[in-house]
Amino acid sequence: MKIYNTMSRRKEEFVPIQPGKVGIYVCGPTVYDLIHIGNARPMIVFDTLRRYLTHRGYEVNYVSNFTDVDDKIIKRANEEGVSADEISEKYIAECRKDMESLNVLPATVHPQATKEIPDMIGLVEKLIGGGHAYEKNGTVYFRTRSFPGYGKLSHKNIDELESGHRDEAHQLKVSGESEKEDPLDFVLWKPKKEGEPFWKSPWSEGRPGWHLECSCMSAKYIGGTLDIHAGGEDLVFPHHENEIAQSEAANGQPFANYWMHNAFLKINGEKMAKSLGNFFTVRDITAQVDPMIVRFFMLSVHYRRALNFSQELVQDAGTSLERIRNCYDKLKEKAGTGTPLGEEEEEKKKEADILLEKFDAAMDDDLNTADAISAVFEFVRTVNAFLAAGISGELAGIFLKALSTVMEDVLGVKLAREAGLLDEEVEQLITERTEARKAKNFARADEIRQLLLEKGIVLEDTREGVKWKRT
Repeated sequence: MKIYNTMSRRKEEFVPIQPGKVGIYVCGPTVYDLIHIGNARPMIVFDTLRRYLTHRGYEVNYVSNFTDVDDKIIKRANEEGVSADEISEKYIAECRKDMESLNVLPATVHPQATKEIPDMIGLVEKLIGGGHAYEKNGTVYFRTRSFPGYGKLSHKNIDELESGHRDEAHQLKVSGESEKEDPLDFVLWKPKKEGEPFWKSPWSEGRPGWHLECSCMSAKYIGGTLDIHAGGEDLVFPHHENEIAQSEAANGQPFANYWMHNAFLKINGEKMAKSLGNFFTVRDITAQVDPMIVRFFMLSVHYRRALNFSQELVQDAGTSLERIRNCYDKLKEKAGTGTPLGEEEEEKKKEADILLEKFDAAMDDDLNTADAISAVFEFVRTVNAFLAAGISGELAGIFLKALSTVMEDVLGVKLAREAGLLDEEVEQLITERTEARKAKNFARADEIRQLLLEKGIVLEDTREGVKWKRT
């Protein structure tokens, strides 16, 4: 298998540190709100990487954290008049629900920053002892220039970074706010402010810097050098760059052998932002669209390509997935007949092996899920032709197993349909909604529309009456 390594900017043959075992660390969300659709992309992409490596026989230790102490969490807690712990625990539970709906497997470990503070204090002490960090009035900074490799992941030149910080540094020094030896130095530990959660440390009552958390949690739950470190491309700098600096300065060994980053997700061609009104949570989207369509859509484009999320494109993905599901349904029905394989079908059954070979070849090429899905469609076309001509139950079972392996086990897209409403049940609910509207019971009318939407039924009020369709 070849992986595009952000560090080297080229595809490299994947060779794990321990034969047959893989340690993967993926940066998880900061839990102060429901996760948005952009958070879902790395979750789905790297869950698929994990599934594929498992499919290829590796024992995978998959670690993905929850950042449960952060300025945004504290702000949300103050707004709601509750503790930061209550906010983080609430949204960790909500995140798990969304992950489950998207069929993202739970990590081997989901560490939480607040439960790993002693290890973080230990790492800071080690960095101070090695001359890589210093304390000023309770704040501890990493001495960036003490690490010669700084910038090697993001391919940023440290002198150019210095130039970019010069005006900011001058302004801070004039105002007396800067205590850093160098404007490039970053925070490892910071003192508490009034009303903030804190922990005792040798320097102050305070909390760790964001970058410190992942260095400690990845080392504790995977240990030594990581096989793969992954996340969104927005984390390359400064987060991942700073992780490398503090980890390698402390331990004197490579932090990770392979770095994988997924590209941004855009909404209707624009960057997602609350200010633009195009900010959608996973909960928003999956209330209207089958979560498996969302997952399939996310995997239909290579993870290193920017992904444009629009209603039309998601609907197209739903139509495409429907073709695969229809084939799956026919195979399942035929397999249930149990008729034995005919002599003339020996050649046909090779199509299952051809699918697996093409699928694995695509996935081995830097997790190319787009090409892997193309191989699935080739298989579906061939199998549909066989089904039209008539095949045995045994052959249908062979094809069904191959299709389930690639779509469900590896891509994580469930093909079995959830039980939906019968046509007459839909009509009954539409009649009830019409009566509710006549009685001006708009709350009940809206409730029925939402219920139908959750079941994949879209209503359209026209002059001729209510029309409906399945999505």
